[in-house]
Amino acid sequence: MEIILLRLLIVSVMALIFGIQRQFSQKPVGFGTFVFVSVGSCVLTVISESLAPETPFIIVGGLITGIGFLGAGALIKTSDKIFGFTTAASIWVFSILGIVIGLGQYFAGIVTYLIIWAVVFTDVEFEKIGIGSHQRKVVINTNKILKNKETILKIFGEYKWRLINIETHKEKNRSELTYLITAPKNYVSTLNDALLKEKWVDSFKIE
Repeated sequence: MEIILLRLLIVSVMALIFGIQRQFSQKPVGFGTFVFVSVGSCVLTVISESLAPETPFIIVGGLITGIGFLGAGALIKTSDKIFGFTTAASIWVFSILGIVIGLGQYFAGIVTYLIIWAVVFTDVEFEKIGIGSHQRKVVINTNKILKNKETILKIFGEYKWRLINIETHKEKNRSELTYLITAPKNYVSTLNDALLKEKWVDSFKIE
């Protein structure tokens, strides 16, 4: 009984710490999901091992498949991209972490946990400098029809961007431009200030 409680305590603390970090980072899934998934996986593994000590993975295999569907629910699809792959993968790997700890493989569990954190910290650093898929969608409503590409280049500066949609109203002499820009996270406020200064910008939205 003490061993079971120890395993549950270890996996719940691991999941809680990770989940709190994801929640503070305003990710779509918070600490509750990670704790529930990992603790549930740990309990089911312990029960599977006691009921079928020779073939516990028959039950555990179904668990991993089911968690995969739960992770898929964490994906967020917009008209131009899909978010949440890291969160979906995190849910799946925390179910495996619960299984590993439930089997008493503490060393493997700790190594897996450290790798998870290494990936998260690396991803955070990449996001700060705008490397990878850290993009923002920028929708700009203009009060005139733009014909000069240099105008947009001046706004976005050195960062990579691409036009994904344009809607022009000739009679009203205005346009709606939608861009994807790859830039550091802290660039949002800088871009906001830059767009506010432009007289040709009627309104805009940064997502």
